Amino acid sequence: MSVPVPRQREAPAPEAGPAALPDNGLTLLVIEDDPSGAFNVPEMLDTEGNRVRIRTARNLTEASRLLTDGVQCILLALPGPDHDGADSLAALHEVLRLAPLHAVLVLTAEDDAERAAEAVRVGAQDFLFRGELDGRILSRAIRYAVERKRSDLAQRQLTESRLRAQENARLERGLLPTPLLDGSGLRFAARYRPGRSRALLGGDFYDTVRTPDGTVHAMIGDVCGHGPDEAALGVELRIAWRALTFAGLCGDQLLGTLQQVLENERADDEIFATLCTVDIAPDGRRAGVCLAGHPSPLAIRPSMAPRLLPTDENGPALGLLPNARWPRREVELGGAWSLMMYTDGLIEGRVGTGVQRLGQEGMVEIVARQVAEGRRGEELLDATVTEVRSLNGGELTDDLAVLLLDRG
Repeated sequence: MSVPVPRQREAPAPEAGPAALPDNGLTLLVIEDDPSGAFNVPEMLDTEGNRVRIRTARNLTEASRLLTDGVQCILLALPGPDHDGADSLAALHEVLRLAPLHAVLVLTAEDDAERAAEAVRVGAQDFLFRGELDGRILSRAIRYAVERKRSDLAQRQLTESRLRAQENARLERGLLPTPLLDGSGLRFAARYRPGRSRALLGGDFYDTVRTPDGTVHAMIGDVCGHGPDEAALGVELRIAWRALTFAGLCGDQLLGTLQQVLENERADDEIFATLCTVDIAPDGRRAGVCLAGHPSPLAIRPSMAPRLLPTDENGPALGLLPNARWPRREVELGGAWSLMMYTDGLIEGRVGTGVQRLGQEGMVEIVARQVAEGRRGEELLDATVTEVRSLNGGELTDDLAVLLLDRG
């Protein structure tokens, strides 16, 4: 049965009874801007057996006023062939611009199949011919168009999400450091695991460079917190450290400047960062160590048990105390050695199902056992991190960074 659709108002719904249209029922917006081609929209029922609500518009200006979130589908009646030579799909282009999230059907004459197909290529979900406009066909076309639009939007969102993830991954990989150690004779290895799910960067950061005088400078740090703001601050501190190091700063002067950077860049005054810096003499036999509230490096020497470097001269974490000082302690390394620098993610994992933490002593025992079994360099780091995770009963929740420098 065909029911004439009145202009500029919705089709009336029954006053009462089970066929009455609910407020959240399916709504179709019909746009017919060709008076000579006026048509009757057949009565339709949605999948719940409710009558489809119909709104009509005589032009695009009127359609823009009737286009609300309650409209699920638009039926655009294309005008006849444009004798002026203008774009025959101009109305469709405008509808797609006005309603990018709505399903769109086009209605055209039976002898205009080519333009109907072009409308789908432009962006409509489907087309119908005026001569086949009955309730069953139109109802099915509307449901198909709505579901196809939902599928298209979901696919677009998925594609955009993947592209953003790929872009973020490329960005984060670019922000990870590239060691600059050419000519030093030292071997470098590092492992990095952010605590945030599906992230490549956390609040931990590290870097290693060799300055023109032959000194090798290494740094590792940890910004408190685990979010993207902390990760960004860690990158800023690392880049600042590299720039200041190449500018000739070290020790207390360098850390004091980094604290100024942190104080100006952090999101709030509660944010702080721990830091450990090491500068290794050109001959490789001595090093200066500065600690800013950070765990002490682990020294590994031939025929000696691994041991932590002394921590009796230690300064506060960056961002905690104004005008703080960070003493530089010089240590002897000898002819052959390995130096492991790490963040607290390596030592704060649990041991078993209880509340006991691994701690520095537990980490030293793990490293000593791995060294006794002949592991060095990359293999040593992999075995150590693997055992720490195993003792924790699974993946560590905190950010983790470990770097290893070897000589001899």
